[in-house]
Amino acid sequence: MKKISVVVPIYNEEENVKELHREICDICEQEKYEYEIIFIDDGSKDRTGESCKQLYPLKYIRLRRNFGQTSAMDAGIKAAQYDYIVTMDGDRQNDPADIPKMIAYLEENDLDVVSGWRKNRKDTVMKRLTSRGANILRGIIVKDHIHDSGCSLKVYKRECFRSISLYGEMHRFIPALLQIKGFNVGEIEVNHRPRTKGVTKYNWKRTFKGFVDMISVWFWNKYSTRPLHMMGCIGIISVFSGICCEVWPLIYALTGHKREKNRLYPLLAISFVITGVVFFVLGLMSDVLVKIYYGTQIEEPYCVAEKMDNQ
Repeated sequence: MKKISVVVPIYNEEENVKELHREICDICEQEKYEYEIIFIDDGSKDRTGESCKQLYPLKYIRLRRNFGQTSAMDAGIKAAQYDYIVTMDGDRQNDPADIPKMIAYLEENDLDVVSGWRKNRKDTVMKRLTSRGANILRGIIVKDHIHDSGCSLKVYKRECFRSISLYGEMHRFIPALLQIKGFNVGEIEVNHRPRTKGVTKYNWKRTFKGFVDMISVWFWNKYSTRPLHMMGCIGIISVFSGICCEVWPLIYALTGHKREKNRLYPLLAISFVITGVVFFVLGLMSDVLVKIYYGTQIEEPYCVAEKMDNQ
């Protein structure tokens, strides 16, 4: 019997939680899974909490305020106890009926993660264009080889999250983070449904935050354990540039040309050398901080207000 934990962050989805819960229960009962459903209320302002408390079976977690989808997902993942963790959105655009084929695909291909690919999205034109642009940019910067990392419908083996805490808008980059750690990631086409109730929570701010986190993932992939390699290289290049700024006028004069009394080159030389030394020192300090990071328990960036277990 397969054991799965279904983790769903929700925010102002009072019109969707009951039907979504019914769909998840139906597919889990149909497939004879041993399962738990975890709804994480990310500081909803409507009656989402009251609706959730009437559902059975359900683990309900309420955050004290709206910390964001990533924090809500992290809280749910840490509360999950079964072999497979399934994540999905609370707006019912992800189809729970895709869960069995995703688990089967994961097992058949010996994967650790299967990400859903909303090939035929049922979103607005603007949202699809924004997502397409973000996916292209992510493919260039992050190179995770996933068509649709923004799709929340994913299946993970539980061990994927033994040493990962999520921040910012990192939930969409979980496959990339896991690839960095050596996990096997795959992708499969899934059904995507139009939103019929409630209001979308996506806006330009989330797009901007996602881009910033994309840069963070790129840096983490390249230099998470060796920041001195980047900072040190920049420092050495800067110092070398400073030396060139001082040596070039001297070579110019030694070759028979009249040396001009120009203060620009000495000033540039001093600036480059100082900048180079600063970057090198920053690299050394970053190396020390990385070692501290890997040896310290990191505090979660959110606060749980309430937990309820209707089992």
